[in-house]
Amino acid sequence: MVTQVRSILSVVMLLLATKISASELSESVGREWQRWPVVGQATLSWLWLDIYSSQLRSPDGQYREEDDITPHPVALEIRYMRDITSSQLLEATQEQWQKQGYSQALIDQWVPMLASIFPSVKTGEKLVYVTDGTYGQFLYIPREGEQKVVGNIGDEKLNDAFLAIWLSSKTEYQELRQQLIGMRR
Repeated sequence: MVTQVRSILSVVMLLLATKISASELSESVGREWQRWPVVGQATLSWLWLDIYSSQLRSPDGQYREEDDITPHPVALEIRYMRDITSSQLLEATQEQWQKQGYSQALIDQWVPMLASIFPSVKTGEKLVYVTDGTYGQFLYIPREGEQKVVGNIGDEKLNDAFLAIWLSSKTEYQELRQQLIGMRR
C-alpha cells in the first residue's frame, strides 16, 4: 500500500514538474524567438498551390544536426497560404508520423493532445512552435493582433516528434528540410 502511494505521488510530482517546466518556457524562450536569426526558410507547395511558407530560427542562427531532433532551442514559424482546418492539420501530422515509423500507440497518445491545441488557420495566419530543446509551446498569430499561446508540450518525445516532421532525416520533404536547416539557401 505504501509503495502504491509513493508511486502515485511520484507520478503526480513528475506531471507537476513537467507542467512547471513547460510554463517556464513561456517566460523565456517563448518571448525571445522573434529576435533569433533565421536558420533557413522554405515553402511547401502541392502541384501549383502554395500551402505554407516556413522559417526555422535559433538563438545563434545555426541548426546543429544530432540524433536528438531538438538538441537546442529552435522556433519553427509557419505562415499559411490557404485556409486549413484543425482536423486537416491533425490528419497531416498523423500521416507524417506514420511515414516516419512512429508507433501507432504513441500517435494515438499524441493526437488527442494536439487536437486540443491546433486551431483552424486562415490565409496569412501563423502557427509557431518554439522549443527550448526539451519542452515546447505552440503560438498562434492572427493576421492582425498579438501572438497567443495555444498550448504547451511537456513531453520531450512529442516535442521531438512534432519537429521531426520538418527536421528529421526521415522526413518526406527532404528539400524543404535542407532549406530549413540552412543547407540550401
